[in-house]
Amino acid sequence: MSPSICFLSFVSKLSLVVLLLSVISFPSCLSDRVTEFALTKREESDLKEQNKEEVVMVEEEELDPEDLEVFSPTHQWQTVRPGQALPAGLHVQLNLQTGERLARLPNNENEKSDERDPSKNKRLGPIDLDPSSFTTQELKKALAKMKESTKADDMLEQKAHQEEVRRRFRPIEKLKEEFRALNMQLETDFEIMSKLINRVNSTTSTLEEKIAALYDLEYYVHQVDNAKDLLSLGGLQLLINGLNSTEPLLKEYASFVLGAALSSNPRVQVAAVDGGALQKLLVVLATDQSLAVKKKALFALSSMLRNFPYAQQQFLRLGGLQTLRDLCTESGMETLHIRIVTLLYDLMTEKLLFMASQDDDDHIQERMQQYSQVNLDPAIVEQGWCTIISDLLKQPAHDSREKVLRTVQVLLALCRDNYKGDPHLNHTLSLLRREYEELAAEEQKEGDEDGYFKELLSSINSIAQQLK
Repeated sequence: MSPSICFLSFVSKLSLVVLLLSVISFPSCLSDRVTEFALTKREESDLKEQNKEEVVMVEEEELDPEDLEVFSPTHQWQTVRPGQALPAGLHVQLNLQTGERLARLPNNENEKSDERDPSKNKRLGPIDLDPSSFTTQELKKALAKMKESTKADDMLEQKAHQEEVRRRFRPIEKLKEEFRALNMQLETDFEIMSKLINRVNSTTSTLEEKIAALYDLEYYVHQVDNAKDLLSLGGLQLLINGLNSTEPLLKEYASFVLGAALSSNPRVQVAAVDGGALQKLLVVLATDQSLAVKKKALFALSSMLRNFPYAQQQFLRLGGLQTLRDLCTESGMETLHIRIVTLLYDLMTEKLLFMASQDDDDHIQERMQQYSQVNLDPAIVEQGWCTIISDLLKQPAHDSREKVLRTVQVLLALCRDNYKGDPHLNHTLSLLRREYEELAAEEQKEGDEDGYFKELLSSINSIAQQLK
């Protein structure tokens, strides 16, 4: 073998040995340089700068520190356990072989977090739409700003609504002031009635003012309690005295107010009888007065007599029935005739109802005793009311005829003998029968089986049948 060949063989073996040694020593060398090759990153650096910087600042972990165990950093590298939350601004290292994470605090001012220097905080710039680039604190701040913005909008809307309400409605304080002002001017019925009575009684009031006061007073005394207050105010006696006035209008309106106060008010009825109202009303009806005055006086008399047997006794004792009889024959008073008949009908029927009562109540028994002393029926027969009332059937109005017919039916028990021998009554009933037969037939043709005219015809037939 030549020397050159041997030399080449030696060199080849030597190269092989060197190569083997290199392969064997390379892992240990690589192990010694692990720290040197370990990757570190600043969370907000670009991919181009990752090979120039070993560590980066991590502002905040993705998980909420309130929900995780918080890592306690120092200036020395410490292992970050799984599940621990990292505070913002730490340096973090990641071991690519083991996957272990290390973290520590910055060592100097140059390594401090970008969070300390707002000029380096890129998140203060344009909004990054990548959701992984936002920290929890940033999201919380954004939500807080959104809430503040919503609150601001709500406040503006609420303010606008309040302005609209103020424009359309008055404040409650102003309303309260107005109500207080109204309350200061508000008067009770008692106070108003007192003023009206004083105006009527005042010598300085004109006739027109007195008439206006009486007209207003009539509205208030319809109420039972106000009518009782009329007594305490002296108004009732003032009205009774007004019946003697020489002024027809005062006499008319005094009777009008008196009748309103007497209606269904026993206390006022008793006081009126005791105050002489009954005598004065009969005088007004018996003397030469206008139709308007006598109409209001008859209204007051009717209000006093109804449901008040004591007043009915005094009425008969004072010749009231004779006064009404004379009024029925007075020329120009035809309007009052049916009113008088209606009053007599009411007086007779209310007595009949009480006397026919089977109630053992003490009050009812007392009233029955009072009505038993009212001798109205004999007076009606004696004074010729049977004929006076039957003659009123000649009235042309159907309503007037109806009221007279029902009164005649009540009088049949008292006036049967008079009616049987009265040819004028029989003739009148025959004429009315023919008239109402035709009217009832017309009603029936129109489909009204139980019409008004049929009822009147039935009353006429009933009276005629009882007179046979």
